[in-house]
Amino acid sequence: MFRRLSDQPLTVAIMLNGRPVMAAPTDTVAAALLAAGEIAFCRSTVSLEPRGPYCGMGVCFECRVTIDGEGSRQACLTTVRDGMEIVTGGARRSLLIEALAR
Repeated sequence: MFRRLSDQPLTVAIMLNGRPVMAAPTDTVAAALLAAGEIAFCRSTVSLEPRGPYCGMGVCFECRVTIDGEGSRQACLTTVRDGMEIVTGGARRSLLIEALAR
């Protein structure tokens, strides 16, 4: 469904739900996931329906994923980096739990 428009080499190794994926160094997490065939990034907090990127510029919050253990990160605003671990399908972030863990 999605294809890359540039021939930039895929040199960044990330983990997506436990499987290795290669991305271009200028990719956002959303672009890398879409190129890897992942379209359901998170779930609606009300109906639990799968959600995916909509606006691509950080307004809609439909592309939330867990990155390196931190939940509810916007994939469209985050650039990939080597070794990044991404988990899709999570629920919303619990700031209270994160604050108590510190």
